[in-house]
Amino acid sequence: MTVVVLLVATLVFRLLGVLGVGRFTTWRISAAHGLAVMLVMTASAHFVPAGVTFMPNHADLVAMMPPVVPFPAFMVYLTGVLELAGAVGLVLEGTRRAAGICLALLFVAMLPANVYAAVADVPFAGEAASPLWQRVPEQVLYIGIALWAARTRTQSTVNSFG
Repeated sequence: MTVVVLLVATLVFRLLGVLGVGRFTTWRISAAHGLAVMLVMTASAHFVPAGVTFMPNHADLVAMMPPVVPFPAFMVYLTGVLELAGAVGLVLEGTRRAAGICLALLFVAMLPANVYAAVADVPFAGEAASPLWQRVPEQVLYIGIALWAARTRTQSTVNSFG
């Protein structure tokens, strides 16, 4: 579902660019905003009470934490706050580079929880755990988009010509 949200949001932002909204004239900026939309959605789950069953909730995310992670409930809240901060950082031009780099690092740091959840078959939102072959490529995609968003306009221009 998160990949679908990312792709649809990116396409909508890029369509707005085609229709004349200057902010979204490039795929890179549209993808940065699409990633921000996805992060707001995923971060919201970090704060949803356990009784809510129509979407992932805090308890689901705590269950994903490998046993070696200290204070798992706090870590879930912390990563939710970091995801929200990263989303805000992506939409602001002055902080986009730092946000993209920090988010890439956050996605790398969260990868062990995704691997653990897949290997330990931890259910998510009442459904079976998604397989490892799905989780790892998704994380790689998010890391790639975050790093792409972190590129400055000068880097993009220079690299596209040579």
